[in-house]
Amino acid sequence: MPYVITEPCIGVKDASCVDVCPVDCIHTADEAEMYYIDPDSCIDCSACVNVCPVDAIYSTYDMPAGQERFEEVNAAFFRDRP
Repeated sequence: MPYVITEPCIGVKDASCVDVCPVDCIHTADEAEMYYIDPDSCIDCSACVNVCPVDAIYSTYDMPAGQERFEEVNAAFFRDRP
């Protein structure tokens, strides 16, 4: 049950989540509009959830309606990187 960063992160890129992640699975790129969680590296610890200032991080089982596509958005960021 990896965690997923959803739409509220777009344009914010706060990075509080990066600072608390024990496995360094949250990344972005200069040109990206948000942060992303690598589903293959996430250990489901939920450390990132409470520090997110815009409540953008959810487990794949608890995503709000309308945010489901962000599971693929997060995975694609890591799959499509060189």
